[in-house]
Amino acid sequence: MITALILIPLFGAFAVCVWPHTNARPIALIFNAITATLVFMLWRNFDATATSLQMVERHVWIPAIGAEYLVGTDGLSLLLVLLTSIIIPFAFLVQRMDRGFCALMLVTQSALYGTFTAQNFVLWFLFYEMSLIPAFLLIKIWGGENRDRAATKFFLYTFLGSVAMLLSFLGIYFAKGTFDFAQLAGLGKQGLLSGNVAWLAFAGIFLGLAVKVPLFPFHTWLPDAYETAPVGVSMVLTGVLSKMGVYGFVRLLLPLFPNEIKILAPWLLGLAVCSIVFASLAAWAQSDLKRMVAYLSINHLGYCMLGLFVITATTVRPAVEMQAALSGVFMQIFNHGITAAALFYYVGLLEQRRGLRGINDFGGLMQRTPLLCGWMSVAMFSSLGLPGLNGFIGEFLIFKGSFAIAASFTAVAVIGLLVTAIVFARAMQALFSGPLTESCSAFPDLGRTEKVVVVPVTLLMLAIGLAPQFVFNIINTTVIQMTRLLS
Repeated sequence: MITALILIPLFGAFAVCVWPHTNARPIALIFNAITATLVFMLWRNFDATATSLQMVERHVWIPAIGAEYLVGTDGLSLLLVLLTSIIIPFAFLVQRMDRGFCALMLVTQSALYGTFTAQNFVLWFLFYEMSLIPAFLLIKIWGGENRDRAATKFFLYTFLGSVAMLLSFLGIYFAKGTFDFAQLAGLGKQGLLSGNVAWLAFAGIFLGLAVKVPLFPFHTWLPDAYETAPVGVSMVLTGVLSKMGVYGFVRLLLPLFPNEIKILAPWLLGLAVCSIVFASLAAWAQSDLKRMVAYLSINHLGYCMLGLFVITATTVRPAVEMQAALSGVFMQIFNHGITAAALFYYVGLLEQRRGLRGINDFGGLMQRTPLLCGWMSVAMFSSLGLPGLNGFIGEFLIFKGSFAIAASFTAVAVIGLLVTAIVFARAMQALFSGPLTESCSAFPDLGRTEKVVVVPVTLLMLAIGLAPQFVFNIINTTVIQMTRLLS
C-alpha cells in the first residue's frame, strides 16, 4: 500500500504532462483524491497499540552496500503522511496552475511520502533529495521578484547540508556496515561511533537537518524563498517540507547520537531559544506579510526543537515530562503545518485582491470583507496558541515538559510567545481595523471556491483544539517507544 501511495503521484505527474494543459489541475486533484483514499485506508488499518513498524514492505535493492527497499509506518510517519495529504490538495486549490507546475507539485508529493516512510538511509536520502529539485524549479520558474536569487540560495543551502549528511552516513556505514535505521538506533545508546569520528558524523547530520528545519543561524534562506515562491509553493514549503528536517532529528539524530546531544544540550537549547525569540522579533519588524509569516514559521518550529533537545538534555528526566514534550512536538509538527499553510493562503487572497501585500497597504477590511477577516483571525489565533484551537495543544505540552526539565531556557523561550502576540495584534489592527482605505473599497469578500477551502481547514483547527484525542491515538505508542529509547 505504501509503494502505491508513493507511485500514484508520479503517475499523476506523467498524466498531467500528456493530457491537454487545460486539464492539468483537475487531473492533479483526481490523483490527489486517489492518494487521499489510500491514506485513509492506511489510517483505518493502522494499529495504534502496536509497538513495531506497520505496513512494512521490504525488497532487495542494492545488496552490495546493504541498501534495501524498506518502507513502513509508525505513528509519526502516519501523522506526516496525513499532513502531506491535507496540504498538497489545499495548495492545488489556491491558484491557477499550468501542467509543469502541477507535475512538479505531484513529484514533490511522492518524494514526501517516500521520505516519511523510508526506513533505510539510502532510500530515505533518495526521496529527501527528490523533493529538492521540484521545489527549486517551482521557485525559480514561477516565483516572484528576485526569484533567481531566492531559488539559488534555497538550493545551495539545502544541497550543501545534504552533502554533509551523506558524508556522515557513509562514515557510519563504513564503521557499522548498515544503513538500516532500526539497527543504527539500537547501536546509538552505547555509542554509534567513538572519538572525533563520532563528532564529525554528528556535525554533518546536524548541519543537514538544521538547514532544512531551519534552526538558527541556518535560517537565512527561508524568508527569501517563502516571500518569492508562489502562494501554493509557500504553503507546501512551510506546511510539509520544513517538517522533513524535524522528522530527521526525531528519526536520525536523537536515536543515533544521544550522548553527543546530551553533551551539547545547553548550546542546542540556546539555538532553539534563539530561533524562537529572534524569529518572533524579526517578524515584528517586517512590513511584508509573507515575510512576517515566514519568520513566525521559524519561531514555531523553534518550539519543536526546544522540545526535542529538552528530552535528551539532562541525566534526570521524568518519563512523564519527556512524553509530554515529545507528544507536544509531534502535535506541533502537524498543527503548525495546517495553520502556517492557512496563513499563507490568506496572505495570497489579500495579494490577489490588492496586488500588494504590505501590512500598511490595507486598512478597515472588516467593514468590507467580514468573512475573510473572521476566518483569517481564527488562523492567527491558532498560530498564537489560543486555547480551543489546534495551536494550543502542542505548545502547551512542549512548555509543560520543557519547564520540568530545563526551566531557565524555557522561561526565556516564553518571550517568543509574547512577541508573537504583539505581531498578530499589530497585523490585525493594521489590516482589519480603522477607516477603510480607498484602495480596498472594492474588495470582494470570500467567494464560493474560497469558502470550500477555508471552512474545512478551520473546522479541522477547531476539531483538534477541542478534541485532540484522535491525533494522540495515532502517536501515543510511538511517543512511549521513543521515550524508552532515549531515556
